[in-house]
Amino acid sequence: MPPTIDRDKCNGCSKCVDACQCDVFFGSEVGEVPVITYPDECWHCNACVLACPHEGAIKLRIALPLMILFREKTGVE
Repeated sequence: MPPTIDRDKCNGCSKCVDACQCDVFFGSEVGEVPVITYPDECWHCNACVLACPHEGAIKLRIALPLMILFREKTGVE
């Protein structure tokens, strides 16, 4: 599943766009809610969720086989 963005919580900072290794958010503009252009390219690495400074603005449903690689965002850096 590709990431989902809560439009009410997102401020358009584009940190998720910069963090994405797969260019899932291609063509997204700074200051606007990112567009998920290539959802099938998502590697479920969770980088966009970890980069987002707004709690709950991006959610990523991890497929069961990928759960062994999943790292949940915590308050500890």
